[in-house]
Formats: sequence, structure tokens, C-alpha cells
Amino acid sequence: MKRVIIIPFILIISLSTLLADYRITRGPDIGEIYFIGPTVTGEGIYRSTDLGEIATCMDSTNEVESICADLTSGSLYCIRPWDCLYYSNNYGQQGSWVYRNSSTYDVNSGRNEGILYNKIMSHSDDYGINFIQHLLNGYFGTTKATEIDNQDNVGYVITEANGIPDSLFLLISYDNFENLEIQHVFDMHWSHRLSLSRGTEMGELYLYKTTIYKEEKELWFSNDYGETWELKNTFYCPNLPIKGIVGGRQPGEVYMLVEYIQSMHFICHTYIYHSLDYGESFTIYHPIAIGPDPHFADFEATPTSGSAPLTVQFTDLSGGDPNWILGWEWDFDDDGEIDSYEQHPEYTYQDTGLYSVRLHILTGGGIGEEAYAYRKDYIHAIEGSGKDNYELGIVNYELKNYPNPFNPTTTISFNLTTEHTESTEIIIYNIKGQKIRQYSIFNNQSGYAGLKSSIVWDGTDNDNKPISSGIYLYKLNLPNSQVNKMLLLK
Repeated sequence: MKRVIIIPFILIISLSTLLADYRITRGPDIGEIYFIGPTVTGEGIYRSTDLGEIATCMDSTNEVESICADLTSGSLYCIRPWDCLYYSNNYGQQGSWVYRNSSTYDVNSGRNEGILYNKIMSHSDDYGINFIQHLLNGYFGTTKATEIDNQDNVGYVITEANGIPDSLFLLISYDNFENLEIQHVFDMHWSHRLSLSRGTEMGELYLYKTTIYKEEKELWFSNDYGETWELKNTFYCPNLPIKGIVGGRQPGEVYMLVEYIQSMHFICHTYIYHSLDYGESFTIYHPIAIGPDPHFADFEATPTSGSAPLTVQFTDLSGGDPNWILGWEWDFDDDGEIDSYEQHPEYTYQDTGLYSVRLHILTGGGIGEEAYAYRKDYIHAIEGSGKDNYELGIVNYELKNYPNPFNPTTTISFNLTTEHTESTEIIIYNIKGQKIRQYSIFNNQSGYAGLKSSIVWDGTDNDNKPISSGIYLYKLNLPNSQVNKMLLLK
């Protein structure tokens, strides 16, 4: 992980409009959420009390940019065009909104009754009537995302720093944004879009990140005030149009708002993704369905790894009315060139490497970003003779490494679940499919099912020389071995 101790130049302070979407917020009760969603005439504010399974439209207005709730029952805030703050004490019901003030940009709330934060610049303790300015000592850069913690006076802001394009900085404050300090440095580009939301316990944070082209979408979690982070989920395929995330009121709870708006609002569908395991898996609810099923691109491949030359069968899994799909454009190595127009093509990778795959479905009706599917580093073609060293038939096993990402070491282990009477080895490759490290593992208990073996890799090659940060692949030198991916961070 990058460590930045001193920034050796003066940075211009900027509090520009956040790139995150504040279209979903938690209510004070378990299962209560509010979100901005489509109506037959435009957009409105919806409320659900059952985790998003059923939602009621509280106000059908098109003039809402962001919303948030606090711990007061029925309290809801919204930002309307021209940065105007409005407040409702009746669950956002139409006709209940009252004007509070202007020059309010994006608001964070929910920690205590009547407490509202205007980004990191100021806060209100009287339901948005008056705001108290913050000193912001130690703040720098341009604001990307903000959040407050469940612990009083603790807050966070992610910034980009002028002149440092490949790092984002998480700043933490313990005194209501009077003073801030660097808590973590992300190896992320300035153009990445971010959403930040707290979890249930103190120090818990969720971070949703997507690239500017919306191809790489990741959900990260921290339980130590943002000092260290764990990748919980990736959303490559289908290309989910995620409009916002928010932590819930239960342990491990997080919501995602997914919205398909297609064909000039003729197709409008909202999905609530609900998780109770920190975003590792989701239950999907579908509270708003206007028009036919939404279109999205999706696919799978078999096999996804093996020795070059590697022949792969691709299968289109795109959704929506098939009569609206006019064609398919496949790019099997993400070089910008179309490699096939077939629906279910076959392709042979001649060279070793790690390949990303892209599918574009051609549709009628002006389908948007969902017409693209992308799987990063999906196909692994590695060195080999085209067949494995052992003619043993199918071998069942478990192959994994921990921790991942890692620095400086990780343990690679496997567990044979059927008889195996030969020795084997673990091979580590770089992203080009080139072998960089090989470990021999001897089976000293011939014929014993359930034998467990492991090695510890210290990030060096076969000459014991340290290697650089990056993605590495590993596999067992056995028939049908999967190829796993691990990330070394230095």
C-alpha cells in the first residue's frame, strides 16, 4: 500500500461538487430506506420499511438532487436545484417540505436527531436552520466523498491532490472537521467516482468505487476507521447501473440502489440490493417496474484458464426482450477491435497473458451503458505444453491464498479431497502468463485422501529477488487446476 507522509507543496483547497450520488439514505428504523426513483412522469422520492421489497412514492417531483434522513422519525432532508436545502417532518410527503437555506451542497446525517452536515464545511444541530462553520485545518485537495462516523465528532473526507493523479487521500477528523489528518492513501486515479457510507458499528465504512467509464465497480469495507480496507465485491458483468450505496442499521448491512432508465423513460426499473454480510452477497428486491424488462449485456466463458493456445467458448447471457437485440460485438482482448459478431462465438488465445473481455449488444430504443458488459482479467492463458504433467483424470481440490491482497507474504494452500499418489507443485505466474516462481510439494502419504499442503510466498522470484506490486496468478500443476489471482501491494 502506498504511504505518503509529506506533501511537499501547497495544494489549493477545493470543495467542488461531489462525484458520488446521494440518491439513497437509511431511515432511523431497521429496514427503513428512502431513495430517489423513476415515476411515469419523471422522478420522485420513495420510502420503504421492508428493506426495499415494497416502496411508496412520497413525493413525485423532478426537483431533487440528493436526500438524507436522520434519527428523528419522519425527518428527511433534500437538496433541490441551486443548492437549496428543504426539510420534511412527515417522511418526505408531498406538501410537507419547508425551506431551510441555500448554499448547501450535499448533506450527511443520521447520527443524531437534528444533526446535519453540509459536506465537511459546516454542520447544523437544529434540523438545518443554522450552520456552524468548520476550521478544516489540514484539509487539502478536491473533495470526492464525505461521511460522518457513528462516533460523535469523527468524520471522513476523500480528496484528490493536485499533481498526484494516481492517489486518493482519506482524511479523518476527531473534532468535527476542525482538524484533519491523513488516515489512508488509496492507489486510485483521480477520475474514479466514489461513494462513502458508514456501517453500523463505530469505525465501519463502505466505499463504492467505479472508473469514469463505469467498467470496474468495487465495494470495499473497513472496520478500523478507514486505516485498512478489504475488497468485498466486484460488479463487472452485468454492468450494473449502481446509483448509490448506504450502510444500514443492522450488523453487516449495506444497500445498493440499481436503476435502469431506458428508451426515453419507456423502460424504468429500480432494484434494491440488500446485504447482511458486508456486501459479499445480496438479496435483490424490485420495488419499481415501469415498462418491459430492462436490457443489459452479460456473458460467460468456458474455460477461463489453461495453457496457450487456449480455445474458449463464449456464451451470451444478455437480458431483456430478444427482439430488441439487433447484434453482438465482441472484443476478446480489450484492444478496441471487434473480434466477432456472433452471439455465442469461440475464440483461441495463441499467446500467454491475462485478457479482459468486452461485449456490446446492439439494441433498438436507445439503451444506455447497460448495453456493455466487461470482465476484467477474465481469461488466463499460461505457459505449458497444452496438457498437464500428470495423466490422472479429474482431481478434486481446494486452492486458495490468504491474505489477499497481501504484503509481504501470503499462504497458498490446497486440500486434496480424492486420492492422489504423485508429487505436485504450485506455480506462480505474472500477468503475462510467464512463470516466475515454482514450489515443489511432496506427497509423503501416498493414497491418503484429505492431505493438506501449503507454502508461504514472500513476493520473490525463483532467484529470490523481490518483485514489484501487481496482479499474479497461481495454480497447481495438476489436471483441471483452476488459475487463481492474487494482488501484491508494496
